[in-house]
Amino acid sequence: MENTLVINSVSDYCNLRNYEVKHSLIAIVDFNKVSNGGETRKSFNAMHFNCYAIFLKDAEGCKMMYGGKPYDYDEGTLVFLSPNQTIKLGQYDPNFTPKGYAILFHPDLLLGTDLFKKINTYGFFSYESNEALHISAKERKVILSVIDKIQFELDQNIDKHSKNLITSNLELFLDYCTRFYNRQFITRAHENQNTIDKFETLLNDYFKSKKSFKNGLPSVNYFADELCLSPNYFGDLVKNETGKSAQEHIQLKLINLSKNKMFNNNKSISEIAFELGFKYPQHFSRMFKKSTGLTPKEFRTLNN
Repeated sequence: MENTLVINSVSDYCNLRNYEVKHSLIAIVDFNKVSNGGETRKSFNAMHFNCYAIFLKDAEGCKMMYGGKPYDYDEGTLVFLSPNQTIKLGQYDPNFTPKGYAILFHPDLLLGTDLFKKINTYGFFSYESNEALHISAKERKVILSVIDKIQFELDQNIDKHSKNLITSNLELFLDYCTRFYNRQFITRAHENQNTIDKFETLLNDYFKSKKSFKNGLPSVNYFADELCLSPNYFGDLVKNETGKSAQEHIQLKLINLSKNKMFNNNKSISEIAFELGFKYPQHFSRMFKKSTGLTPKEFRTLNN
């Protein structure tokens, strides 16, 4: 039976770890300094976060499954959670001592800052835990240096500069994570290309099996689910590997299929639209003209 502990605030998590609360909207928890106490881990097996949470996990000699293959993460692993996400915890081990850091911040911390406008661009907050960021020793030093800067501000008396310095360094931290994720996509190019190939196969099969006629237009979420990836991670992977978004790949497939179908004069434009999964022919015509500069009727006239 699942028993979920809800973390509504930064102080909720600090109290759980019996850790001093220095700021109501942000905390950095150093697990090496966590003392025993707080709510016992045995009382829950899942945690629901209503704030942002980033975990830098250190585990010497530990392995995890990533894309169906084991990967070492001796140097460190970063996992990102956005508000309203739930994580399931492994079997309780009273002898296990976590290592690393947790950074928690409430959405209200970002109000009135540049980071408020930018936070939704960090897609990795919606990745699954098995799509974590694995960092090298050199990258870990960079990450820890920024954590130290944020901690320095938390240790000072709050003044008019505090919020800007904290959120600016938090933004710097997230920008470094974006760079390191891009590096991870590059270093796993072979595995990623396999994913792209599977995506293309699934895309072709979707239309060959006439799922479009039955289920409508294919979505990015559908293919991500078929590939056992989160939509955001899948989208970022496709963009990094091909230069086009997953949605652009789907649209290109629709355009190419529709062009071919329009050489068959026995089918009306409406019939072609319905076969491809469009509920309304005018939506198909709008997409086609936006992509080709011609209406379906004009394209058919020019090519027949």
